[in-house]
Amino acid sequence: MVKSIKKIFSSQQSSVLSAATIIMVMVVASRILGLIRQRTLASFFTPDELSLFFAAFRLPDLVFEVLVFGTFSAAFIPVFTGLLRKNRKEAWAVAATVVNFGFLIFVILAALLIFFSSHLYGILAPGFTNGQQVTIVSLTRILFAAQGFFVVSYVLTAVLESSRRFLIPAIAPLFYNLGIIFGTLLLSSKYHLMAPVIGVIVGSALHLLIQLPLSLKLGFRFKGAISIDENVKRIGKLAAPRVIEVSFIQVMKTVELFLASLISTASYTYFTLGNTIQLIPVGLFGTSIAKASLPTLSRQSGQKALFRRTLFDALYQMVFLILPLSAALIVLRIPIVRLLFGTDIFDWEATVQTGMVVSAFAIGVIFQAASALLARAFYAMHDTKTPVIVSIISLIVNVSLAFIFVKVLGFPAWALALAYSIGVFIQGTSLFILVNKRLKNGSVWKLLTPLFKSLFASIVSGLTMFMMLKFFDRWVWLKKPPVNLPFDKFVLDTRYTGNLLVLTIFVVAVGALVYFLVSYLLKSEELGNFLALVKRSFVSKKVAPIPAKETEPVSDLDKN
Repeated sequence: MVKSIKKIFSSQQSSVLSAATIIMVMVVASRILGLIRQRTLASFFTPDELSLFFAAFRLPDLVFEVLVFGTFSAAFIPVFTGLLRKNRKEAWAVAATVVNFGFLIFVILAALLIFFSSHLYGILAPGFTNGQQVTIVSLTRILFAAQGFFVVSYVLTAVLESSRRFLIPAIAPLFYNLGIIFGTLLLSSKYHLMAPVIGVIVGSALHLLIQLPLSLKLGFRFKGAISIDENVKRIGKLAAPRVIEVSFIQVMKTVELFLASLISTASYTYFTLGNTIQLIPVGLFGTSIAKASLPTLSRQSGQKALFRRTLFDALYQMVFLILPLSAALIVLRIPIVRLLFGTDIFDWEATVQTGMVVSAFAIGVIFQAASALLARAFYAMHDTKTPVIVSIISLIVNVSLAFIFVKVLGFPAWALALAYSIGVFIQGTSLFILVNKRLKNGSVWKLLTPLFKSLFASIVSGLTMFMMLKFFDRWVWLKKPPVNLPFDKFVLDTRYTGNLLVLTIFVVAVGALVYFLVSYLLKSEELGNFLALVKRSFVSKKVAPIPAKETEPVSDLDKN
């Protein structure tokens, strides 16, 4: 029994489908815990207080994102994956050097930002009072410790994913969320906003510790020296454009904090919670497929036809799965926000404002997910410059529109989300055109046919859900002029959580059925692939067959 459990956690996922399936399942669990985390925070702290907690992450996140996401997805995984197949000893030496070098840079940057944090937050969050800024700074200085754990932890994540062990890295975020949840529940009465911060520290430590045993078993070792060889230089060269891109992204996120603080203190909470909701479909069917595809695309980079098929099959399936969720977020924004965050201190105004943010984000969800996949296609081809240039252009558009919407037109928090959606629309469509040109994959319009089928089906599904929601909601009928119709016999009073939950589930179920029916009528290949996956997973209870070309051993464990 124990051996079986160990095998589950240490075994390879050798195809994109099997890897993506595991990541999706764990992403669902992680997103659910993330929502529980945000619900817990919303139950203990007002939107104004939560804005201070969320704002405290801005500087620590800036350092972490630039160091980690600026290096690993674009540079470390492709290089490390190649080394595993050629020289395992050299691969592990490179991993140890990256840990040491990354942590050294982190300590230097963290020390500088901690020292100047009081002045920086005066600039970054001018809408907050002096007292609120003091609170943010005190939280920020402690949160830097958590990011130190993450700098090391995400090297291990990259190591495991490069070795095609996706389960443990997918589990790690669960422990991070649990740390915040229990920290808030157990300590908030005594430490108030410091309670979830303590939870962040505990959760980040667990994020590292859960990945360490398998990493050590595969061959990773900490070393006390930094050895800059050609492989490390290659990682640095590949990472440089991505670091620039991530730096621009952090500028964008900092601008969002700046503008949100000018709208109102609570606006940053509305924006952050809305972002949490929209990340569910992005993480479930976007990030999971993109992350699972990168190692396979890296191995297929020299086989153009195979690479092209893997990439576009993943893209079409991603679009098919995400578009109906995007439609549901737009139509059901208020019920979703009420069910997730509706507490005694999260009032109707907060619900409406957060719901508008969700809708504005939902418009760009599919482009956000597609960008993650298409950018990784370029990374797999060892081209980090093209996606970086496209990303920077879209970010400039995003920031410019955000300033116009808030400072010139005076729009509320949803405008920040709309500016973001327009930016990722430009990014996603540009990457699609460029990767098609690079792969010489034929007419763009021919490639768009499967995407248009999914879009049409999602629009029909969305309209159906909208009509169903309005028809069965008692308060919609009460706001209309009196009608000679006994509507009380078939409507639900959505003031009550139980009724709202029932109506929401019913509307989503009808919307899903309509989406599948329209997709069937349009002869969508993605529907067939989806149903085949469901049949294998839940009816036949068999995993997808592993292609022979992807069964080469990448570690000593595979030979035993």
